[in-house]
Amino acid sequence: MKKDLLLFYREYEAFYQMAAKSDVFSAFCKKAFGGDFSQDGFSDISQVDRILEYIPKGRQAHILDIGCGNGKMLAYLQGKTGAFIHGFDYSEQAVMTAKKQYPHESDFRMGVIGEIEYPKEMFDLIVSMDTMYFASDMSAFVGQLWSWLAKGGTFFCAYQEGDVMPKTENIHTTKLAKAFQDHGIVFGAEDITRECYDLLRRKREAAVSLKDAFAGVGEDAWYQMLVGQTEYAEKPFEAFQREMARYLFVAKKRA
Repeated sequence: MKKDLLLFYREYEAFYQMAAKSDVFSAFCKKAFGGDFSQDGFSDISQVDRILEYIPKGRQAHILDIGCGNGKMLAYLQGKTGAFIHGFDYSEQAVMTAKKQYPHESDFRMGVIGEIEYPKEMFDLIVSMDTMYFASDMSAFVGQLWSWLAKGGTFFCAYQEGDVMPKTENIHTTKLAKAFQDHGIVFGAEDITRECYDLLRRKREAAVSLKDAFAGVGEDAWYQMLVGQTEYAEKPFEAFQREMARYLFVAKKRA
């Protein structure tokens, strides 16, 4: 598949070039999210820490991150658990950074959802933080990633509606829930829309507090992007909730 035709490909190449060198953006991530994982979304430290309970203890687990970006989140999980980390992303800039920064007990690859392949039952945990939207056929991709998951393994996914994915009525009407149902996969889910709204407000406050710092290093365009992404923070929660939703999905494969 031609990369330039993929969703947000050019934007993410520019984003990861910026993230690799911007101290101001790193400071923004720490203030807004509680940790710098070069986030471009709504995955704060509390959501990332929820992943830890699904990483097996007592042995070296294998974790796959779908759309791993520059590998910072995987490196954080590895530092907490000693896991062997695997990740793929369509951004050449992101994967190059990940390989350079985190070369030990790791495997980072260039790849596109629906095209990349891994061996069956390879991973103890598969993580998707705001990346399932990039699947051209979500049901087919759920079937594929489920085959990569080891028996007793877990799929953990942060999923949002109202921007890339249209807002539906509830958790069970989401496109991801329907994909699970297509394959007979039992899942649990948590509605964290309120958390998402509160994070959006923190993102806006963090961006505004660093406005002069962004301008001082010639990164005003990134400041403008962050402010534009957080316009919903100016609305009451009830209005936000009518248009947006955020869920955490967890599905465990039978042992």
